[in-house]
Amino acid sequence: MNEQEFLDSLPGPDQLNPYLQALWYDATGDWNTAHEIVQQMDDATAARIHAYLHRKEGDEWNSRYWHRRAGTSYPENMSLEQEWEYLVDMLVE
Repeated sequence: MNEQEFLDSLPGPDQLNPYLQALWYDATGDWNTAHEIVQQMDDATAARIHAYLHRKEGDEWNSRYWHRRAGTSYPENMSLEQEWEYLVDMLVE
């Protein structure tokens, strides 16, 4: 799957893995469902998406916490849109 195929799947996340499901729900404006999905997982990828979601929420402290859990750095020079695209690209390759 590539990014365009992922975007073309909107609005039907049932066939996606949980990481992409979370990003799908976020893209459709359902932050709470996206957050619920990543909260149920305990791995670095889920932590990375969790960090993005809290950054989008405006909770920088919590986002940085989840970046530490993921072993990644806070994206100082990346827009939320760029970060979302980066995460999707990372997951579909």
